Amino acid sequence: MKLSTVIIFCFLILGVSSQNWGPFLREAAQGAKDMWRAYSDMREANYKGADKYFHARGNYDAARRGPGGAWAAKVISDARENSQRVTDLFKYGNSGHGVGDSRADQKANEHGRSGRDPNHFRPAGLPNKY
Repeated sequence: MKLSTVIIFCFLILGVSSQNWGPFLREAAQGAKDMWRAYSDMREANYKGADKYFHARGNYDAARRGPGGAWAAKVISDARENSQRVTDLFKYGNSGHGVGDSRADQKANEHGRSGRDPNHFRPAGLPNKY
């Protein structure tokens, strides 16, 4: 727990060294909320093939908040993919299981964070609600 707190603090220091703390932290919180909303929508939709769309959409929405939102999206996306790789390692061993999917997820994450249209990954038939 202490190590993770130190790591997050170091990321904050590096991420906001040349910016005001207030706006950056507000954007980061709003970006984290955007990421959570995309995750919740993905779980609710439970739509086959929509994973990459929700990855791109969460990152897109968060990055539009500003540098803090983009930072939060990157940290959350990287943490999610890295934790998934660790759990896959324990579950499947060093078989490479999930590596391709993780790379595709990161590609969708970067696509959204760069401001490109997340609908590029939208599967046909996904309800308009999302």
